[in-house]
Amino acid sequence: MRLFFFFALLLFSHFSSWSQKNIHFERDSTMIRSIFDEALVRGEAYDQLRSLCKDVGARLTGSASAEMAIHWGVQRLQNYNFDTVYKQEIQVPHWERGTTEQGWFKTPEGTLNKVNLLALGGSIGTDGVLEGEIVMFKDRDALLKADRSKVKGKIVFIAQPMNQKMINTFRAYGGCYPIRGHGAADAGAKGATGVIIRSLSLSEHEHAHTGTMSYEEGTPKIPAAAISTKDATKLEEMLKKSEESFRFVMEMDCQQYPEITSYNVIAELKGSKNPDHIITVGGHLDSWDVGEGAHDDGAGIVHSMEALRILKDLNYQPKNTIRVVFFMNEENGNRGGKSYATYAKESGQQHIAAVESDRGGFAPRGFDVDGTEDHLALLRSFQSLLKPYYLHHFETGYGGVDIGPLKDEFDQIALFGFVPDSQRYFDFHHNHNDIFENVNKRELHMGAGSIASLIYLIDKYL
Repeated sequence: MRLFFFFALLLFSHFSSWSQKNIHFERDSTMIRSIFDEALVRGEAYDQLRSLCKDVGARLTGSASAEMAIHWGVQRLQNYNFDTVYKQEIQVPHWERGTTEQGWFKTPEGTLNKVNLLALGGSIGTDGVLEGEIVMFKDRDALLKADRSKVKGKIVFIAQPMNQKMINTFRAYGGCYPIRGHGAADAGAKGATGVIIRSLSLSEHEHAHTGTMSYEEGTPKIPAAAISTKDATKLEEMLKKSEESFRFVMEMDCQQYPEITSYNVIAELKGSKNPDHIITVGGHLDSWDVGEGAHDDGAGIVHSMEALRILKDLNYQPKNTIRVVFFMNEENGNRGGKSYATYAKESGQQHIAAVESDRGGFAPRGFDVDGTEDHLALLRSFQSLLKPYYLHHFETGYGGVDIGPLKDEFDQIALFGFVPDSQRYFDFHHNHNDIFENVNKRELHMGAGSIASLIYLIDKYL
């Protein structure tokens, strides 16, 4: 019986601790209402995104535009008069697409069919025109199981689509990522001369999607490209109907250069009680070199900056230091995230939480948390405060690529990933269509309000 009362007391203490943290419900509700009012009526995120997309443009790591994005970030953060603004030096890879990217497939009768093609990030060029017989595989597993004699000397086409049945589009993306990330190494190991893949998208359109890929040491490097989903469907259907061989022709002059110096851009509101306790919020400043990097991840950059602005303009005095980080090089190396985690550890500060926005500027749905059961319980204790803003997703999940390395340095840190509606995200991801005009102002500003509200609550109650 004593044991029963002991555990009952522990259980009561656990749940009462969460209820005590919400004793200021009315005050918190009023503050969150003020945050959303500021975001929706006087919000600046949309105008800041317009400037990043139009005044700077696409921002591939190592490019002149990436350097200008760093200048843009410092200048914009300084204009808000945050307590401090500075840069963190990092070393980053430097790959350039070049000026020539073309692709065609030839039918057995010699008819040419031009395709929309993009080199995958990190690919070698073709050193002129590359032509070869096409060999198609339905997915990566089929390629891995294929006999070398079927592949040698040919151009591999991996036709694997993203799974339409998956409601979570990022899981569909993850299921297909290996054909992009490892397809060249897989095909090169079997003697292929090149590889093309179906772009990673859930919709059929004419825009090819790029993204990072890698080679394996000891495996021949071969050119790697993606063709649009529309072109991939057409090619697959024609190959299935024909008993004769098709040929693919491609030309790319992309190239890898030596690493160069770049920077993360950082701003802070100092904590009044625990200045050495850090809450990081950020997105990645770099983007692929097609489109304007609007959803990926211009939205995350302006979400983070706007969240800090809102709290400052509402005269909120944070208990802990809130730090905005514009990470460089998420797309093809994550040097910004890895270097920041090392810097955070070496600084001697205690990093208690991090929030990342890297899933687009769509309507907010809630947050994932990568942390302990207590972190999940804390997040869910905010539900009643955030429900009026249609935030309902509070689940265990993924924080983000940039903040992920912090987990290796601070094992008790809570990582929160912003979760917007993702159904249209892969229409724009890594392609020419990821432009400012495809971001909705109100949805973007709702996201900024959501992130600012979460940071406010974390700062008060974590």
